[in-house]
Amino acid sequence: MPVARAFRWSILAASAALALGGCMQTAGPVAYVQSRPDLDAMAYGQPYSARQPVVVADNGGGAIAALSNSFASGPAPVPVAYAAPMVAAPMRYDASYHLDAGDKLRVVIYGQEGLTNSYAIDAGGSITMPLIGAVPARGRTTAGLAGEIAARLRNGYIREPSVAVEIESYRPFFILGEVAAPGQYPYVPNMTVESAVAIAGGFSPRAKRDVVTVTHTEGGGAMRAVVPLGTPVSPGDTVFVAERWF
Repeated sequence: MPVARAFRWSILAASAALALGGCMQTAGPVAYVQSRPDLDAMAYGQPYSARQPVVVADNGGGAIAALSNSFASGPAPVPVAYAAPMVAAPMRYDASYHLDAGDKLRVVIYGQEGLTNSYAIDAGGSITMPLIGAVPARGRTTAGLAGEIAARLRNGYIREPSVAVEIESYRPFFILGEVAAPGQYPYVPNMTVESAVAIAGGFSPRAKRDVVTVTHTEGGGAMRAVVPLGTPVSPGDTVFVAERWF
């Protein structure tokens, strides 16, 4: 009886040991840290991801330095020129020009709109303005005339007048003789004898084409000279193209 009981306990101990060993070998839940490809990745490939920029340290030599120098010495970007809007330059006049009959002026009195106007120098050499009447202009410069107008306005009309005078158009010039269309024409600044002839339609077939006669009047006196085609022409001048004899 005691032997049988001891044998039974040994069998039970052996069975318990086997059961415990089986439990020790049974796999429990496992957490996988490596990624497994899903079905979309297997079907369409790996999803696109932006490549990270590669930063290369430049140690001052070798292939990296040569590559950097090749980029640095590459052609410079071509500059682009943008066309600016065309703006007409204002006509510039000679400040020393002496006024005479036929010149048209713009007289501006600042703050006095009723006096600001355009005035033509009449045959007597004057302009006629409100309040101060006739003001002599012949032989004066624009600055001199502005000073005269200011002095007259200051004498009982405006305490401190500010006056500006500019030329709107010059008196005409005349061209006579052997040209296609002799007559009177508006003067253009920087005009020469050659351009005056061109305005008159050019030389006639019988014209003497190397020199012309120009009569210039200033200060009540006239001066006449035979001049080449490149000679400047002034407002009020008379250009005469002679006939050639051969």
